[in-house]
Amino acid sequence: MKKLTSYYRALLALLTGGSLLAIFLVVFASSLSRYTFNAPLLWSEEFARYAMIYGTMFGASLAYIEGRQIGFNLLTDLLSARARARLALLVHLASLAVGVIVAYSGYVFFTTRGSLLSTGLGIPMAYAQAAMSLGGVLLALTALICFLNSVHSLRHGEEN
Repeated sequence: MKKLTSYYRALLALLTGGSLLAIFLVVFASSLSRYTFNAPLLWSEEFARYAMIYGTMFGASLAYIEGRQIGFNLLTDLLSARARARLALLVHLASLAVGVIVAYSGYVFFTTRGSLLSTGLGIPMAYAQAAMSLGGVLLALTALICFLNSVHSLRHGEEN
C-alpha cells in the first residue's frame, strides 16, 4: 500500500506542478505577446483560470495525502495518540463522503450546463466544469488511501 501511496502522491505532484507550469507559460506568453507585438492572446486569461482550478483540485488532494492541509489541533492534541488515530479514521471517512458528494454534484453540474461554450477558448464549459467532479473523485480516493493507511498503522501499532 505504501508503494501505491507513493505513486499516487507523485502523480498528484506532477499534475499540480504541471498545472502551475501551464499557468506560468501561458501568462508569460500572453505578456510577451502583448508588450512585444501589441497582440494579446485573448484566450490566455480563461486558460489560466481553468488551469488554476484544475491545479487547485490536484493540489488539495496532494496536501491531504501529505497531511499538510489546514487542521484544528487544539482539542485533538489533548487526546492520546491512539484516540487521535481513531479520530483520524472518522475524518477520513467523512472526507471520503464529502468527495463522493462533490464528485456527484460536479457531475450533475457539468452534464446539465456543460454544453455552454466558453467565451475565450470556444470549448464546451464541460471541460472546465469537470474539474469539480475530478476534484471530488480525487478527494474520495485520497481519503480512502489515507483511511487504509491509518487502519494499517493502527493494526500494526505504527505512527501515522
